[in-house]
Amino acid sequence: MVGLCPLQLPAADATAGQTASPTVSFTLDFPESNPSHYVITLGRDGHGTYVSNGQMNQESAPADPSSDSASSTARSTPPSAAPANEPLDFTISDRVRNQIFDLTERAHYFSGKVDSGRKNIANTGTKTLLYKDGKHDGQATYNYSTSVPIEQLTTIFQGLSETLEFGRRLSFFHKYQKLALDDDLKRMEELQKDNNLGDIQAIAPVLKQIADDHSVLNVARARALRLMAGK
Repeated sequence: MVGLCPLQLPAADATAGQTASPTVSFTLDFPESNPSHYVITLGRDGHGTYVSNGQMNQESAPADPSSDSASSTARSTPPSAAPANEPLDFTISDRVRNQIFDLTERAHYFSGKVDSGRKNIANTGTKTLLYKDGKHDGQATYNYSTSVPIEQLTTIFQGLSETLEFGRRLSFFHKYQKLALDDDLKRMEELQKDNNLGDIQAIAPVLKQIADDHSVLNVARARALRLMAGK
């Protein structure tokens, strides 16, 4: 009976390796953009993390008439919404999650040549897609790809980054400059109307906080509700 143990252990190890949780990550490095660097890591369960060096727009926002002078002074030099490179946790919709992992499979888990190799293509940043699970460990770096699944994944992840940056600003404005909320929410509605906004589920918690806050202007609360409803 003792002699059977060595035969059983490798099988157990192999099973553990095959059940490793799949993850897909997307990295962009593009000095001419804001953020100039970000990383999105997504698990098969739809939970993910976002790290970026995005800079807050320091344009002045309307002062809150309900605040006192001390609060106004503090508001003139508020802290950043989140320290650079501090991970933001998020959860995406089942629809987008399934789309990402389906496209990853169609892209053969990022094995083989991905970059088009064309020399006359404008530089839109260095992009890296990475996939890991118990059986695959693929990575591809590119500027531009003619692969349809890669193009679609790039669009999804870039849209998701834009949505998460909106969420970062909204969280900041909700805490420090509530009268500045409406401008960003209006921009988001316009992008959503043209199908140019990433998965709104990723920032649903902050939108709900805004919609539920009676100290926020009704027009901004209404926009937050419409965004969550996808209207």
